[in-house]
Amino acid sequence: MLLALEYLHMMGIVYRDLKPENVLIRADGHIMLTDFDLSLQCTSTPSLEPCAAPEAAAASCFPDHLFRRRRARLRRAASARRPPTTLVAEPVEARSCSFVGTHEYVAPEVARGGPHGAAVDWWALGVFLYELLHGRTPFAGADNEATLRNIARRPLSFPAAGAGDADARDLIARLLAKDPRHRLGSRRGAADVKAHPFFRGLNFALLRSSRPPVVPAASRSPLHRSQSCSAARTRASKPKPPPDTRFDLF
Repeated sequence: MLLALEYLHMMGIVYRDLKPENVLIRADGHIMLTDFDLSLQCTSTPSLEPCAAPEAAAASCFPDHLFRRRRARLRRAASARRPPTTLVAEPVEARSCSFVGTHEYVAPEVARGGPHGAAVDWWALGVFLYELLHGRTPFAGADNEATLRNIARRPLSFPAAGAGDADARDLIARLLAKDPRHRLGSRRGAADVKAHPFFRGLNFALLRSSRPPVVPAASRSPLHRSQSCSAARTRASKPKPPPDTRFDLF
């Protein structure tokens, strides 16, 4: 899902409707997103930005004059080496004042009726992960008004039972920062989210070619021939709906 949002943001699309109902599992086990009715299309200019500079080397306890030449060579080699870069594809200038989205997944800036940008997708990812781990969304209230009030005002809390993974909780908490300026992903998008310790050891470049953990089994009870013909006649008698716009992602 993280790579799917990165792909959309790279294309200048703020999804604005992430929820389990809009995530479909393909026959090969990878996912695809559907329902782009609420998406915001804007301008995005992907760029390569330098990664964070490594920590400075510790000072040597040996006299400097013994290793002066070697240190000079190392400094020249370090200056000639190209610094590592990372892809940043976040439409940071996107702004909208429309109140759109599913109530339990809208970000605080939307709940308050203010302008919003691509950071609303990272908030929705935090809610999505919370629901996957705990079986409910974090700010659901008795009705839609109560839910929006909770999103805007109530602090984030986790169920006491089942402590869960500390990195997962930290990731969710940083994605669910109520101030979009401090939300993980609001500055450099997916590049910052990928750097979180929760994803340590995961090779994102090979993710699409890897075997998903769950691959749907083929149906073992096909329709009887008479049922298939009946279903075909029923479909033929109905007017065809307009084609659904889907982005086949991962």
